[in-house]
Amino acid sequence: MSTTIRTLPQLATRVANDPRLAQQIQADPAREIAEIAAAAQIPDTRVYRMVVGALGAVLLLCVVGAIALAYQGPPDKPIPDMLISVASAAVGALAGLLAPSPTAQE
Repeated sequence: MSTTIRTLPQLATRVANDPRLAQQIQADPAREIAEIAAAAQIPDTRVYRMVVGALGAVLLLCVVGAIALAYQGPPDKPIPDMLISVASAAVGALAGLLAPSPTAQE
């Protein structure tokens, strides 16, 4: 397939415009739709896993560090803003990586 199909309207348009795809779906619908769905998945590459793992580790270290500072330090001393900023950035980056990408509706 030349372009990735991510939504049902895109699939309907492709089937209407591509008679070969329509014949393939009529011949074996389960296999063809499974192939289309597999092509739309997030690629599971080693680099992607490493980035997600590193961001998760940063987030975990920030949370553990904040808890340790809260219990060991004086009661009136606040948690450093830098620690909170790094943890917030890690959460945002993980959300951006793990959330499905929005697609333009056609």
